[in-house]
Amino acid sequence: MKSLREQTEAKIEMGRQANPDFMKGVDDIIAQAKAFQQGADAIGLGGKAPDFSLPNADGKIISLGAMLDQGPVVVTFYRGSWCPYCNLQLKALQARLGEIHALGAQLIAISPQVPDGSMSNDEMKGLDFFVLSDQDAKVAAEYGVAWDVPEFLLEHMRVGRQLDLEAINNGNGHILPIPATFVLGRDGTVLWRYVDVDYRTRAEPDDLIDALGKLP
Repeated sequence: MKSLREQTEAKIEMGRQANPDFMKGVDDIIAQAKAFQQGADAIGLGGKAPDFSLPNADGKIISLGAMLDQGPVVVTFYRGSWCPYCNLQLKALQARLGEIHALGAQLIAISPQVPDGSMSNDEMKGLDFFVLSDQDAKVAAEYGVAWDVPEFLLEHMRVGRQLDLEAINNGNGHILPIPATFVLGRDGTVLWRYVDVDYRTRAEPDDLIDALGKLP
């Protein structure tokens, strides 16, 4: 099976072949975002992850504190089910979920989408981890991974993909999370993390599973 990195790189290459001008624009925006250190405020190793309580697709409130009472937690932020890179990531995590659970950890995925629109019913049935809604991106901001998306990308979403982010995110039409993954110890301390403002890249499941295996 191909690694998540191989899958996302293939998706990027397909994008370059299909729309080279757009992908060049994305490259420029990501380079600028990195130059301005977007994501530099993300919680660092040894930092304490803020608690949160967010709804799942059924409207049930899930709290980080309650999950930490059961063991380590992996928290991953993604843009939404409309993002093909995010979908590759969620499927890759689902494929390794047994290993994550075997190491005593739970997995929580967070996006700004409204609870009843975060994924289709069929997609939800295929995921055995917590998918939560952070509509105003406040939790993403508390974790230091909220990004005010540049107009170039917003226009592509509106025009090129016919996406209405305000409707998808219940009023939030321009703040999305930087793709980020945090491994939290039972006390909420960040013991491993992956943060990259390039939304086309994601944490490799092998790496976070390796990190979980090294927890005390």
